[in-house]
Amino acid sequence: MRASNISSDGGTEPSALVDDNGSEEDFSYEDLCQASPRYLQPGGEQLAINELISDGNVVCAEALWDHVTMDDQELGFKAGDVIQVLEASNKDWWWGRSEDKEAWFPASFVRLRVNQEELSENSSSTPSEEQDEEASQSRHRHCENKQQMRTNVIREIMDTERVYIKHLRDICEGYIRQCRKHTAMFTVAQLATIFGNIEDIYKFQRKFLKDLEKQYNKEEPHLSEIGSCFLQHQEGFAIYSEYCNNHPSACLELANLMQQGKYRHFFEACRLLQQMIDIAIDGFLLTPVQKICKYPLQLAELLKYTTQEHSDYSNIKAAYEAMKNVACLINERKRKLESIDKIARWQVSIVGWEGLDILDRSSELIHSGELTKITKQGKSQQRTFFLFDHQLVSCKKDLLRRDMLYYKGRLDMDDMELVDLEDGRDKDCNLSVKNAFKLVSRTTDEVHLFCAKKQEDKARWLQACADERRRVQEDQELGMEISENQKKLAMLNAQKAGHGKSKGYSGCPMAPPHQSLHPIHQRHVTVPTSVPQQQVFGLAEPKRKPSFFWHTFNRLTPFRK
Repeated sequence: MRASNISSDGGTEPSALVDDNGSEEDFSYEDLCQASPRYLQPGGEQLAINELISDGNVVCAEALWDHVTMDDQELGFKAGDVIQVLEASNKDWWWGRSEDKEAWFPASFVRLRVNQEELSENSSSTPSEEQDEEASQSRHRHCENKQQMRTNVIREIMDTERVYIKHLRDICEGYIRQCRKHTAMFTVAQLATIFGNIEDIYKFQRKFLKDLEKQYNKEEPHLSEIGSCFLQHQEGFAIYSEYCNNHPSACLELANLMQQGKYRHFFEACRLLQQMIDIAIDGFLLTPVQKICKYPLQLAELLKYTTQEHSDYSNIKAAYEAMKNVACLINERKRKLESIDKIARWQVSIVGWEGLDILDRSSELIHSGELTKITKQGKSQQRTFFLFDHQLVSCKKDLLRRDMLYYKGRLDMDDMELVDLEDGRDKDCNLSVKNAFKLVSRTTDEVHLFCAKKQEDKARWLQACADERRRVQEDQELGMEISENQKKLAMLNAQKAGHGKSKGYSGCPMAPPHQSLHPIHQRHVTVPTSVPQQQVFGLAEPKRKPSFFWHTFNRLTPFRK
């Protein structure tokens, strides 16, 4: 049978699966598949949103992540932007307004604001300066309102933290513990890939919540001082980087297992037995990634309703900056992981590649374009160059098929010194040059001379070379590394995808056309056909649809977002 423990704050924490005698109960695969307890039904929040909208209330949401789109039917925004929600009938795609544009946007990219109605700055002013008593009452009401707003945010932080702990516990007890008992179905390596270090995250978050509860003022929540908790644990939040780095591999491993019916039934049985809400396992495994991205938005809203006179103001401000830096680091890792797949596909498309894989040393394209390379003999060679972190790759275009590139070599940027050249005669090559710069080897003094077609092209290359050095240094300081397994997996997937296909690097699939969208006031609205899945990988972001933009842009820089 299932037992539950009531925490000190009144919340319910599910305990481990125990029998009537209080001991842990082992379940066979058949027992798991026969389990069918009650579970919560999703959709309550969605109904509440539509009720608010239909009653004439303004409902706003904040973006958790950037949503980059070239589709006129979708709403583009950046993390932190505020979107007014106009329609939320569909659970995956909502209709909203941002900067005077109305369009569809993925619901999983945003979080609803806790405080939907705010007083404007003028709302606390009185119609007449003579009405001092009314002005005083108005200021008092405004102060009370701000206290209530702060109370709302504090409560949201506490409530979501308790729910999050329950999700983590459900994953550890409902999934991991049962998986470990079925050694015929799962290897140790598979479980390590699927669940990563989520058990360590669970232990960390329990300590964090315990400290939050100590600082939470139940009688007067607006007086709570929780900023110090985030500052005390800010180094501990770095544990999320490992989980986020592993998450794409986890989703891939899980997807492979889910192709077999017995695994689908097993995971669903685990969910039912643990009385977990109606979300698939990959949705639960996404929650840590979503959570770490949500903290800065919650703290930003809390800071907004915390007066400078409040005893927690300075700590909340520092906590917001600290958690923003943590989220930025994870977003940067996400961006690099997205990049390595495209880099691997690019390398596979290059004819005659020699030497180590590009991913052995690089994980990001900084810049690309055409330059004229001047040889030692003074000959001009038109080449297409790709500047990655740590190396510059040279390719030659096919005379007939301009989308086909031949590998011609690479330079180690760690060994190079960049020298800007003035227009005129260069003493090293004894040639007149224009829009030129050179890279000089620190170990051999070998000179590599390049000329751009235009002055602005040269300026972009000089800036790109400076950016490359800066990013290499930042990666070293932040410990930004992509695991060898992820690199190998990216190359393996690229080779499989490119097997049997002709060479060329313009082959990005085009997006299917959208169905036409009905006006928003109609009862039955339609949404874009490519609905983003809740069970996403790509490190937190729901899958984006392929874009027409990438079909053309990919011809020049096929792996740059």
